[in-house]
Amino acid sequence: MLYELVNFSDEIGVLNVFRYITFRTGGAIFTALLFVMLFGPGIIDLLRVKQGKGQPIRDDGPKAHLLKVGTPTMGGLMILAGVTFATLLWAHLGNPYIWIVLGVTLSYGAIGFYDDFLKVTRRTTSGFSRRMRLGLEILVAAIATGIVMWLSEADMADALTLPFFKNTVVALGPFFILVGIVVIAGAGNAVNLTDGLDGLAIVPVMIAAATFGLIAYLIGNVKFAQYLQIHYVAGTGELSIICGALIGAGLGFLWFNAPPAMIFMGDTGSLALGGALGAIAVATKHEVVLAIVGGLFVLETLSVIIQVTSYRLTGKRVFRMAPLHHHYEQQGWQESTVVVRFWIISVVLALVGLATLKLR
Repeated sequence: MLYELVNFSDEIGVLNVFRYITFRTGGAIFTALLFVMLFGPGIIDLLRVKQGKGQPIRDDGPKAHLLKVGTPTMGGLMILAGVTFATLLWAHLGNPYIWIVLGVTLSYGAIGFYDDFLKVTRRTTSGFSRRMRLGLEILVAAIATGIVMWLSEADMADALTLPFFKNTVVALGPFFILVGIVVIAGAGNAVNLTDGLDGLAIVPVMIAAATFGLIAYLIGNVKFAQYLQIHYVAGTGELSIICGALIGAGLGFLWFNAPPAMIFMGDTGSLALGGALGAIAVATKHEVVLAIVGGLFVLETLSVIIQVTSYRLTGKRVFRMAPLHHHYEQQGWQESTVVVRFWIISVVLALVGLATLKLR
């Protein structure tokens, strides 16, 4: 919206500043943060009144979590509202990648919202049919990936790029849609599994968003792409705006989600945030790098897969409890200790992911 002010820069020179992605990204961060900080308390009060007893807590979880009974969920609504408002205000709305990522984010948010709604109204920790939920996620991811392929240059439309290699790409043809589905739906569910402790999921999401904000900016700038010897994808630099909005809204949410949490993001937030990261990775052709930057989410997901597989095959559990953060809680780690150490892991993995830009 504000990008359109560039059209008047010939008469008012100062308006030329809206042409720069870096300036608008900063604006998106501040706007999303301010939006959530201003409207967050009202949203929390409304959700508390509507939900009554708040989010249902697992009976088989760590006993300390029973103290969180009554905390409202669906806090992802404030994140999505902040991200949407800031993106529409600061992004170049003529850029199709903006609408692809925003569409995935809001669609996954709607799926998560319905799941949260059923949990709250039915007073259960399980929402609607897993098959139906996964089917909707796959459908959204497939459509988004198909559009990205249609927008891409012919030689990159179905290409899977590999980090640490200059010109190595794997042409997958129509099977690239499967990659997109795995990345987008997988990221959404991975963040969802990680969201189990106060502040645990939102900070790694912000770290990943900051990392991909830089990647999108470099990938979308032909000069930087040539200098770093990485592939250039025209138009993806604008995705830095959405990444900035994710950071700002995440910071605002963390203010209310810091221990002891006043609100949980719920599936409304976690599924949407993961889907957003996955869609950005597909658009920038950095699908494999997302697995590195979001390595914490991958570890959490693998812990669940290993636990379920082991129990079904042998009747024994590998971890005391899955996902992984609950395992360390059961070992005696304080919740704050688990959260901060997992944050540190996320920072290290983000640095490794950024290193792939130069180590080629």
